[in-house]
Amino acid sequence: MATNRSRRLRKKLCVDEFQELGFEITLTYKENLADDQLNDFLDAFLVEAVDSNGLGYVGGEDYGFVCLGKRGSVSAEQRAQVEAWLKGRDELAEFTVSPLMDVWYPENPVNNPA
Repeated sequence: MATNRSRRLRKKLCVDEFQELGFEITLTYKENLADDQLNDFLDAFLVEAVDSNGLGYVGGEDYGFVCLGKRGSVSAEQRAQVEAWLKGRDELAEFTVSPLMDVWYPENPVNNPA
């Protein structure tokens, strides 16, 4: 693909200055967690950690991707807020939060903000 793209095309493809960032999460629950506790955790996660920070979540109960709820990128602060929220939960045995990565092209490196 050509590297000399118009601004309009770069925006449409979400590349270069229009790159959008998000992050992956992996959740491992404690062994004796009941189904209703899991559902309560997921509901709280979506309301308190995702929606309240203007984010969106795509995935299941043990793995997913967090991105901005509208066009744009997740900030480092938003990522840290989600990570802090997960740290305070008793339902989890462990979890991982990836560094910020390109939402549309995960293999591409993250551009340095200008």
